[in-house]
Amino acid sequence: MERNYTTQMDAAKQGIITDEMKKVAAKEHMEPEKLRELVAKGQVIIPANKNHTALDPNGIGHALTTKINVNLGASKDAEDWELEYKKVDMAVNYGAEAIMDLSSCGDTSSFRRHIASKCPAMLGTVPIYDALVYYRKELKQITAKEWLDVVRLHAQDGVDFLTIHCGINRETAEKFKRNKRKMNIVSRGGSIIYAWMQMTGNENPFFEYYDELLDICREYDVTISLGDACRPGCIDDATDAAQVEELMTLGELTLRAWERDVQVMIEGPGHMPMNQIAANMEIQKTLCHGAPFYVLGPLVTDIAPGYDHITSAIGGAMAAWHGAAFLCYVTPAEHLRLPDLDDVKEGIMASKIAAHAADIAKGLPHATDADNAMADARRVLDWEKQFKIAIDPEKAKAYRESAAPEKEDSCSMCGNFCSVRNMNKILEGGEVKIFGE
Repeated sequence: MERNYTTQMDAAKQGIITDEMKKVAAKEHMEPEKLRELVAKGQVIIPANKNHTALDPNGIGHALTTKINVNLGASKDAEDWELEYKKVDMAVNYGAEAIMDLSSCGDTSSFRRHIASKCPAMLGTVPIYDALVYYRKELKQITAKEWLDVVRLHAQDGVDFLTIHCGINRETAEKFKRNKRKMNIVSRGGSIIYAWMQMTGNENPFFEYYDELLDICREYDVTISLGDACRPGCIDDATDAAQVEELMTLGELTLRAWERDVQVMIEGPGHMPMNQIAANMEIQKTLCHGAPFYVLGPLVTDIAPGYDHITSAIGGAMAAWHGAAFLCYVTPAEHLRLPDLDDVKEGIMASKIAAHAADIAKGLPHATDADNAMADARRVLDWEKQFKIAIDPEKAKAYRESAAPEKEDSCSMCGNFCSVRNMNKILEGGEVKIFGE
């Protein structure tokens, strides 16, 4: 069947329900027409590059389940591509809806193309990193055209969403310089573009040539993830002038993208105290016109290196409850080193728990189905069913087997004191004996 639309948003505006919309609607227990309306308004996105042949589409945005993203990729200090392929497989197996390749060395294009041909998860990248790898020359020597050429290369390789730091223009850069921070700019892509602007004296090429950027995204149906170069890197910098100024610019860029039928999501804060999270979600929804919000955490304290998957899960659950649609996972290795496979699993699980907890709080249809099934299994002490329902069946089963109880219908913590076991007995007309059994 001939495709008579350019992007998912273009189709939605025309009243066309695409195959991707049908699949997403089925997953979300939503009428396809309702989903189409949300895509047309920009409140829901379906990142689906035409060249990502293995994609199993998912939606991100208003009234949908919270999705999670897994960052991975090789670096100069840890260039092990086989390990990165294993991380991709792990992310898919544990239910991550998206993978971002943040590689900063080596044959990045082959890695992207492999994922696009084999991986059902959405694929995201940050072309700013790859430009330095691709051109192999000093930052200040890269031209505006070369920055955009790398964006096109990523789009051709099948990337579904591109993080582009368009909002750190000369105006927001001046605001940043006038308002001192503890942590300056902690966004890797943001710091690169800021440095390029300072060394060349030129405007941010992605802001100056934003229309050309949108042309590329429209051609391949790539979703633009408007990166927050000025996201706070510590809780003391949260909700400062630079962050809000950039967010206002991103809101303007969102409207320009929608005019070209390009799907948009907005990247949000990285570090933020709990009492500011709800307000930040409301500010974003207002300034960015309801575009889906993608948060990097947020981490709610700065003193937990080695445990930042936990600080991130706390902030992520609160952010998603109050309107964020997409959570970027954080691993225990955050701020310390490239994550290994164990770190990746811990990060995925923490982020999935946060996303699910938020979906329950939001009252989404069927959000509590698994929780209710778990309660039913626990009431009758059906251990195998509990393992099957658990978010990590292997870990749950391993914990129980590591300390086998004297009686199969209890656990080693409670034994004959087990409230569930004893209530079942007494309600069935039996007798509870603590020491006589």
